[in-house]
Amino acid sequence: MTRKHFLKRLVQLSAVGAFPLMYSWQIEPFWVEFVERKLPIKNLPKELEGKILMQISDLHVGDRFDWNFLIESFQKAKNFNPDFVVYTGDFVNHGSSEDLESLKKVMETSVYGKLETFGILGNHDYGANWKDLDSAERICDILENSGIKVLKNAQVESYGLNIIGFDDLWSPNFDPMKVMKDYDSSKANLVLCHNPDVCDEDVWNGYQGWILSGHTHGGQCRIPGVITPILPVENRKYVSGEIDLEDGRMLYINRAIGHSFQVRFMVRPEITVFTLIQD
Repeated sequence: MTRKHFLKRLVQLSAVGAFPLMYSWQIEPFWVEFVERKLPIKNLPKELEGKILMQISDLHVGDRFDWNFLIESFQKAKNFNPDFVVYTGDFVNHGSSEDLESLKKVMETSVYGKLETFGILGNHDYGANWKDLDSAERICDILENSGIKVLKNAQVESYGLNIIGFDDLWSPNFDPMKVMKDYDSSKANLVLCHNPDVCDEDVWNGYQGWILSGHTHGGQCRIPGVITPILPVENRKYVSGEIDLEDGRMLYINRAIGHSFQVRFMVRPEITVFTLIQD
């Protein structure tokens, strides 16, 4: 092999090797996927059949990536004209004053449901060590001022759909039995729960139905069926998508729109667009 040929091959191999790095850093983290699927709910009022419920999760507003991507994604999401929108936690990355100011700017462009918009908190919304109650309250104020009803171990019935929202598993305010003690199986229920590990806790009081979660980001980088190296959950089956818990509960884990770090590989950011149907 001549020196010229060797250098040419070296450049080619370097380019091939660099592409996955550039793709996972500059392309996939900003290539949002709108996942459209049906959401069958027991006791759903006839008036709500065919309505759109959109799930947005894990914005992670902060300094880890350009959060203007969130605003651009929100503009695209509005084209689906959702009837309900639910935000399932981790609005910020650290809960610093800078994060909160940036969150205000992002939430000025929020996606709203024509009927109702709800949110729950995630672990990052509780700041350092997930225990900063002041940070969580300030985030709640920003969300409420932006027209988003925050559910903290509470439920609200809206147009016949009963939304149950848990506070975060790792937070000092985690107390799902505060709301689940009043679980009424005759309603059209839907649970919002940031961390899917709660599915393995003894807090469900016979609940039958869907649980919408986030938290995992789908691992952010994975080779499906081979390896998902980083998952912030104890139960390693809680990666992303639909999971049948085989006891009358169904779990859906959103892959997140934001990122803890600006890197994704084979785990595109997601906004989920559900069509409500009768189960």
